[in-house]
Amino acid sequence: MTFIDFKKLLLDAEITLPKFSKLIKVSEKNIQAYKKRGEVPNTIAVIATSFAKLHEVGVDYRSMINELGLVAKVKKGAGFAKKHKKTTNQEEKKDG
Repeated sequence: MTFIDFKKLLLDAEITLPKFSKLIKVSEKNIQAYKKRGEVPNTIAVIATSFAKLHEVGVDYRSMINELGLVAKVKKGAGFAKKHKKTTNQEEKKDG
């Protein structure tokens, strides 16, 4: 599915991209990255299509998804390693 078709489905589902990403617990940056590629992964396409169809028939899909208790995935350790490395380089410059 193209990113443009994906955006049209979000309009049909009456949900913005930021609210969509928050609802399904996926980073908005990740979803915006699909714009550069020109297409969205199958799973995102299926979700958007389902939301649009559910909205069309009057089903409150937002409350159904919220009831799932989804949790956003968090990368562990990557931020600390980068921060630590920068500090070390700055300290070396001061000492050197």
